[in-house]
Amino acid sequence: MKKTFNLTTIFATVLVLILSACGNATATPAAQETVVPSSAVIAEGRIEPVYAANLSFLAKGVVQEVNVKIGDKVNAGDALVKLASADTAEAQVVAAQQAYDALLRNESGDRARLWQAYMDAQKARGAAEKKWDDLNVKNIEDRIEDDKAAVEDRVQDVKDAQDEFDKYKDLAEDNTKRKDAKDTLDNEQDNLNEAIRKLETTTRERDTVRAAYDAALAAEAEAKYQYELTLDGPNADQLALAKSQLDAALDALDAYVITAPFSGVVADVNVKVGEQVGPEVRAVSIIDPGTWIVETTDVTELEVVKITVGQPVSIVADALPGVTLTGTVSEISQAYVLQGGDILYTVRIEVEEIDPLIRWGMTVEVTFETLEN
Repeated sequence: MKKTFNLTTIFATVLVLILSACGNATATPAAQETVVPSSAVIAEGRIEPVYAANLSFLAKGVVQEVNVKIGDKVNAGDALVKLASADTAEAQVVAAQQAYDALLRNESGDRARLWQAYMDAQKARGAAEKKWDDLNVKNIEDRIEDDKAAVEDRVQDVKDAQDEFDKYKDLAEDNTKRKDAKDTLDNEQDNLNEAIRKLETTTRERDTVRAAYDAALAAEAEAKYQYELTLDGPNADQLALAKSQLDAALDALDAYVITAPFSGVVADVNVKVGEQVGPEVRAVSIIDPGTWIVETTDVTELEVVKITVGQPVSIVADALPGVTLTGTVSEISQAYVLQGGDILYTVRIEVEEIDPLIRWGMTVEVTFETLEN
């Protein structure tokens, strides 16, 4: 078919001249055919959709479901065919998904709880800080110094009383001087104890508030630390493991279920329920019939130099000689193929409007509309 010149046109012209010479007959002009310029390049190719896929299973098994038939429209992700093992794989996916989702929910709950704990710790620290700020620390510390001085005085009084009592301690217990010295010593000891208690009470006025403030600061810092851990995921290792298990389950399911990789139309179904199949069997073919291309098979090195990207093209399928499609050159291969001694280059053509009778893989004749120099 390729490289045929327009002999039909030449023959028709000769016929018209012969008939016109016959004066005793009235001739009807022959139908005029489109004349192909001598510089035009005519090539063969195959027409196919831009998006097309022959789909097979990744594992061996028995076909359990065939959910589509030829001509059905499908959406990306639709399950087309399933093997019997798919039920077990789907159950594993559900279990893995539930485990992963549970961890995500727990993580979210933990983060919310720890955030609330952090907020509560901030409030407690704020209240403790205010008490500390409102405390007249200087006044307390002045009184502490006074109380310390009083304690030191009382210590000296006890020491003096002890020295006095030591003078009479060897006397009889009912001795008046001994009894008076003992009473004085006991009284001074009581005074010392009271002075110590007063010092401690005054010191607690400061230290209790300060301790509460320090504790609130520490609690806030710990709450903040625990909350910030959740920002990277408190269960990061568990989440990573659960996600890997989910991914593995999904991969296993992919081996037993064929899904549509894009939205389109089912072009062929090659399996039946109950049939044993494997990766070597083409199960389903789908296409997107919206966009089609032609790739040439025999453009030579002498012809490719006459073709440019954007050049208009007419296309006629061998099976539909009365239907002419139009297109535009979109790509010209930079690599060659050696075939039968010829150097060939593949030219890709975008088809502008497809005829509904066109089928995937039909052989077509392509005419590149070049201009005469």
